[in-house]
Amino acid sequence: MPRPPELRLHRRRLLALAAAALLAGHLPARSAALDLVRLDALRSDQGVLLNFETRFELPPAVEDALSRGIALHFSAEAVLMQARWYWRDKELARVSRTWRLAYQPLTLSYKVSQGGLSQNYRSLGEALRAMQRLTHWRIADAQTADEDRMRLEFTYRLDTEQLPRTMQIGIGSQPDWNLRASRSVPVFDLPPSGGGARP
Repeated sequence: MPRPPELRLHRRRLLALAAAALLAGHLPARSAALDLVRLDALRSDQGVLLNFETRFELPPAVEDALSRGIALHFSAEAVLMQARWYWRDKELARVSRTWRLAYQPLTLSYKVSQGGLSQNYRSLGEALRAMQRLTHWRIADAQTADEDRMRLEFTYRLDTEQLPRTMQIGIGSQPDWNLRASRSVPVFDLPPSGGGARP
């Protein structure tokens, strides 16, 4: 016995909705917004100096985890490369820094730690700003700075590998946790006062 037209139409709509939901589950995750608003590498008599500034806010899932006592780690990695026409590019230096951000519920403050130093901040915005920029970071010594045809490869990211192991399972497909920005720039000479820089 043939089905009524309304029933066939209803069944087709249900199948279309199910297919759309299945497809949405397989779409690639989009990165949360992390902007790299400044990045420059300068050659000086002290070596190669790096300046960077990022801009981002914590996505809801990440901020919720922070408020529940999960510490977050942000890392910046700089790789100094030298272009070579006769072989693959040569790595001259590789450095990194990591910031740890934690919420202090007893004092309703945020603690940022880097190396052996730490500081408390009254608001999340202030704590984030303390980790979002760095100036005059020496990434190579003066001897390395004498090399030519240098470029800098830079990455700033939320380091999810530092999260508790139980949290790491499954967050790779969640865009809230994909805070990352990368860029490559040439190394310029630090200009004298009033002068311009040259690569």
